[in-house]
Amino acid sequence: MYEKFGQFIDGKWCPSSDKSTYEVINPANEEVIGHASKATPEDVDRALKSAEKGLEVWKKTPPWQRSYIIRRIADKMREKQDILAKWMTLEVGKPLAEAKGEINGAADIFEWNAEETKRIYGQTVESRFEDTRVHVYYQPVGVVAALSPWNFPAVLSARKISTALAAGCSVIIKPDVITPGVVMAMVDICRECGVPAGVVNLLSGDPPSIAQQLIASDIVKKISITGSSRVGKLILKQAADKVQRVTMELSGHSPFIVFDDADIKKAADMAIAAKFRNNGQVCISPNRFYIHEKKKDEFVNLFIEKTKKLKIGDGMDPATQLGPLTTKKRLNEIEELVEKTKQEGAKVLLGGKRPSGFNKGFYYEPTIFDDVKDDFTIMKQEPFGPLVPMLSFKSFDEVIERANNHELGLSSYVCTNSMEIAHLASDQLETGTVAINTPLVAIAEAPFGGIKQSGYGREGGSMAIKDYLNIKYTHLGIKG
Repeated sequence: MYEKFGQFIDGKWCPSSDKSTYEVINPANEEVIGHASKATPEDVDRALKSAEKGLEVWKKTPPWQRSYIIRRIADKMREKQDILAKWMTLEVGKPLAEAKGEINGAADIFEWNAEETKRIYGQTVESRFEDTRVHVYYQPVGVVAALSPWNFPAVLSARKISTALAAGCSVIIKPDVITPGVVMAMVDICRECGVPAGVVNLLSGDPPSIAQQLIASDIVKKISITGSSRVGKLILKQAADKVQRVTMELSGHSPFIVFDDADIKKAADMAIAAKFRNNGQVCISPNRFYIHEKKKDEFVNLFIEKTKKLKIGDGMDPATQLGPLTTKKRLNEIEELVEKTKQEGAKVLLGGKRPSGFNKGFYYEPTIFDDVKDDFTIMKQEPFGPLVPMLSFKSFDEVIERANNHELGLSSYVCTNSMEIAHLASDQLETGTVAINTPLVAIAEAPFGGIKQSGYGREGGSMAIKDYLNIKYTHLGIKG
């Protein structure tokens, strides 16, 4: 399946310099999907030079022309939604309907940034001197190294590629080895839609070695990474040597709070949608469920009832609602965390094992715990899977304090019918995003990102493009 692609350098697809490849596995059946190209250090050097050359072309391309090309990419992605979605389901394992939704979301991001291209506004400041003028304007930061993970390969790559293009930067995208195909297909759409050679480049292969070589280069001026806090810290240390600009969207451990005035049926539906999207392999997945003590039994019983109805299976089956976990490693880590949670004293209300009837594939049942305490491992370590610890609380101040007692601060969820509680919770929760009475967080038009050890910088919305621009101030004397 990967034969038509490879490394994308200087506007062309090519094999790696030594023709080496690696296997890509379908998590639904553990079969080899195909062999993807594996970049060598020589390929990385070529991509860097290509991006350096592409930058000189793209930063001089008028904003309206850039906008036109980026908008064409969005339209073409929608035309090829079925093809891109199939790539994603085969590689990630998520249900096909979810994959199609992600492709639409990625296209929306390209469309949004096509419009942002034309709205990079400068500023004229009133000078204190009558014979000078003060001008502030923006210029592209330069070559961007974009490091994208496997769980949402289309959306997360789209955020990085489209924002870089909108700002006038060239970009080298590095998809994860688990999900190269869907990103390759997106980059090929960039080529089809007229992005000049060298402006978008792709390197497929070993993430640590490629990332290290990109960051070590003087050519790269900005790094955008979505990944774990551990990896983000390593990259930040490397970037410090070059004082490179870094945007980091890292791990999350989102609280999900249900107040006693909430509509419990709507809260349960919201929790199901947010928690089991991509089988919980989501940085903004709710991982700590705090239910008011008056409503806990009602909520938990309804949540279990709804969870039992979810159909587990191959994502290519239209009836599937929960696909497999994406890797064998992820499956093993989920099993270890479940056993650890039981050892620490939790009670399993549902799940806790691999589902019967699956001889192959990285499947695991949605698992709900009770009798969980705040100091359990599952309350600190990001599960990144279908694990649901249920806890109760008595008061507003108590639950906000417990929700904030974590080193991560990416997202949080609140269910309430009180405008006062909604405002106070939104104000006091220490996260970069808050979702109140909705499971939707990441949308093209809003700034997405975290605080604390969940990273910094924003992707999406009108603020994201600023992270790809340098600010320049000119003090202009008008008398020569």
